[in-house]
Parts: sequence; C-alpha cells; structure tokens
Amino acid sequence: MTAITATVQMFFTDRLAKQRQASSHTIAAYRDTLRLLFTYLQENTGKAPSQLDWTDLDHTSISAFLDHLQTDRHNTARTRNARLGALRSLFRYAALHHPEHADVISRVLAIPPKRFDKATVSYLTAEEVDALLAAPDRDGWEGRRDHAWLMLCIQTGLRVSELTGLNCADVSLGTGGNVRCRGKGRKDRAIPLTTATAETIRLWLAERAGLPTAALFCTRTGRRLSRDAIEHRLTVHHRTAALTSGTLRSKKVSPHTLRHTTAMTLLHAGVDTTVIALWLGHADTRSTDPYIHADMTIKERALAKTTPVDSQPGRYRPADSLLAFLEGL
Repeated sequence: MTAITATVQMFFTDRLAKQRQASSHTIAAYRDTLRLLFTYLQENTGKAPSQLDWTDLDHTSISAFLDHLQTDRHNTARTRNARLGALRSLFRYAALHHPEHADVISRVLAIPPKRFDKATVSYLTAEEVDALLAAPDRDGWEGRRDHAWLMLCIQTGLRVSELTGLNCADVSLGTGGNVRCRGKGRKDRAIPLTTATAETIRLWLAERAGLPTAALFCTRTGRRLSRDAIEHRLTVHHRTAALTSGTLRSKKVSPHTLRHTTAMTLLHAGVDTTVIALWLGHADTRSTDPYIHADMTIKERALAKTTPVDSQPGRYRPADSLLAFLEGL
C-alpha cells in the first residue's frame, strides 16, 4: 500500500466525514470522481490503484484525465469542473501531509476550470404546465401519484433530491399548509402550498396511507422513488403532453426544468428575487440572476420606460452637390 492509499482513506474518513461533516451526496460525488480517475490511470499506465503514488498523479495525468472526461465520456464543461473541484479538495488535503510532493501538488492545484457558455434557462409556460399536469392517467394509482409530485414540484420548486427525500410527515395541511424539506448544504426550509396543491397532496396522502416516517412518493412495493424513476416518469409524461402542446416537442424537460418554472412563475408575479432565493433554497441571491436574464417581460417593461432614439430611417444623402461629389470619390 502506497502513501496515496492511506491519504485517500483519511481524506474520506477524517477530512470529509469528521472535519467537514460533508453530506452523503458530496461524499458520493468525490468517491465517483476518484473511482473514474483511478480506473483511467489503471487503463493507461497498467498500475493498480493501490500501487499509484503522487508522482503518478501529476499535472499531465490529471489534465489528460479531464480531457478524457469531455472527449471520451462526453461530459460537459460543468461536469469537468465539478470533477476538478473534487480533485482540488483532495490535493489541498494532501499538501498538508506530503510536503515532499509540494511541487507535484501545486501544479495540479494550478489547473484552471474550463470556461463555458451559459445558456438561458429553460422553463415551461402556463399552457405547457397545464399540458404536463394533464398527461398522467389519473385512473391508475401511478398516474395519481405522478400528478401529485408533478404539481408539488411545479409549485414549490423542490430539487429532485428534496422531492425523493420527503416523508409523509413533512407535509402540513390545513391553515398555513406547507412542505418541509432538507436542501443543499443541509439547510431546512418550509415552502407554503397553494389551495389546489394542498388538496392534491391531501388526496394522495389519504390514498398513500403511509406511516409518518414512510416515503411520501413510493413505488407499488413501498420503496422510495429514486432520481432515475422521477426522470423516467417525467420523460414519459413529457412525450404524452407533447401530443397536445406543440411547443413542448422542441423542449428538453428535466426535473430541474420544473424548478426553473417555479422561479419564473414567481418572477412574473412580481415576487422579489430575495424571496425567490429563499423559496428555492439558494445560498446566494446571485443564483437567482439567470431567471432575470431569461425573463423578457422585465426587459420589455424597462424598454417601455425609456425614450426611443429619434432617428429617421433611410440612407444618408448629402445636402450639397459638392459634398455629394466628394462622397462619391
């Protein structure tokens, strides 16, 4: 066992779990990054992961691995940067324990993140939302379940991890109805429910008939719905809704699209961006800025308040014959 093996083990058990108290999602993301890296190095160097040393993880090897993610695995620049962030965290920890490899470690830490184009956020219009909510067949149990979580997601803007983590006891109905969830960074928040959403969830809870600690949305066998299951069911309903809503055919709809839809609905209703940030569980109001950029109505209202430029259309023509002669030279 080389020095890198002990350091990696301590990084997860001591640094992430004890010192930083990282969430299970963070630990899983870092684990997957290192698993991909060690598999890549084993395929290219022939060394088993337990035989690797810090000299094998130099600037050239890490850069080649990051290129491999984009060219061979077809990862986006965002995913590449997220993997690089995980590696930086490990190498910063390694710098404290292996000063003899300071040169190798500093070169890796100097690898910059890749810049990428930021596309305008995609969201659903009111007509598209109606078509999507009407897509599940509510004559069946699964259709009523899917209609309930679709309506809850579109109104509350829950992340898919927050949705799948909900228990029956996390919903409060009646006066001041709300849903409570634990979001990113282990921050708890409560989101109010509209009358229509509360009634839909009330009917689902009655049919679900689960214990307070049971999953709010589950399979027929009682297992908690997974992220993949949510994405699969959303894809099925998207195809159905696209048959009645032509604009949905050209849109890629993911669980995060429903979250964008919530933000844009609140923005169109005149809700302040700081409130939207609290509603969505953003750590910084700057995370809400992309919704402002995507909202053309705000820009149109701003344009209506400005004084138009007074310029006559047409081609410039000199008023004097001599000027016209000079212009034609």
